[in-house]
Amino acid sequence: MSSQQIPEDSLPAVQETAHGAVEGTDDPFADPGLPAHKPRIQDLDERAANRSERAVALMFTLSMLATVGFIASYVIFPVDKIVYIWPFGHVSALNFSLGLTLGAALFFIGAGAVHWARTLMSDVEVAAERHPIEATPEVKAQVMADFAAGAEESAIGRRKLIRNTMFGALALVPLSGVVLLRDLGPLPEKKLRNTLWAEGKQLINMNTMKPLRPEHITVGSLAFAMPEGLDPESHDFQTQMGKAALMIVRIEPDDIKDKRQRDWAHEGIVAFSKICTHVGCPISLYEQQTHHVLCPCHQSTFDLSDGARVIFGPAGHPLPQLRIGVNSEGNLEALGDFDEPVGAAFWERG
Repeated sequence: MSSQQIPEDSLPAVQETAHGAVEGTDDPFADPGLPAHKPRIQDLDERAANRSERAVALMFTLSMLATVGFIASYVIFPVDKIVYIWPFGHVSALNFSLGLTLGAALFFIGAGAVHWARTLMSDVEVAAERHPIEATPEVKAQVMADFAAGAEESAIGRRKLIRNTMFGALALVPLSGVVLLRDLGPLPEKKLRNTLWAEGKQLINMNTMKPLRPEHITVGSLAFAMPEGLDPESHDFQTQMGKAALMIVRIEPDDIKDKRQRDWAHEGIVAFSKICTHVGCPISLYEQQTHHVLCPCHQSTFDLSDGARVIFGPAGHPLPQLRIGVNSEGNLEALGDFDEPVGAAFWERG
């Protein structure tokens, strides 16, 4: 039986308020109004309000102390001080203290403001009627008339000297903010163009931490090396390795296509920068049959048998090569620095 066949007085009462209609009305979208306001404990008990006030004041006080700690960190901690903090490991004492104190200062300000608003500020909801956002045609016409009158009275169209100098002042004043960039740190100068490699520096195996010898490098193998004298425990180890990381492979001399590469090698042992020339990712994937190395970040592929030229991917230029030889002790050594800046092409053009 359909609903049309059921007598109206037999329909359930819920039908009267179906589809969101307010009981007693025929409008399904009638405003139901606001629920009755329920007072908080702070509204009824002054002691509870005082406790909330003290809690908010405490958070603001902690924020002030954290700000003082932030300023004091500049004086207390030297820039190069490294400390061990669990579970972060070895970190810069200055950076950690600055981040911790600034984070605490901002957190306690926010927490205090939220607690203040939720417990002490008025929470009575006020309903306001909406009004059209768009201005009336009369208001629009009046605004445009006022603007035209203001432009005419300012004489900006006739006083070209004032107009042009004002535009110049407005254009130049933002440049003063560029000066603030100088405080971001020391200028790189030529530090990014040079590495720790120099003539006579032995190639140290990254796995054994011992000097590499030609017999340690077999055809088809891949090894990684760092400059002699670089301490893995030093605070700037990662910074230096970001420029000096070296990968070494041995290729049959007859398979080397590039003449300069063959001259800079030793018995087929070639050394190239491990840093991809796209965005500086470390390269570690080597295919011994094709002599190709692949950057795992964006799949730039380099041919180590042909001057490490780019054969695929977004890298802009070949990997820099390090000229190597053998010293009197029979260990592999560098005969200078890389032939060009390592890493992304920006540093080559910059």
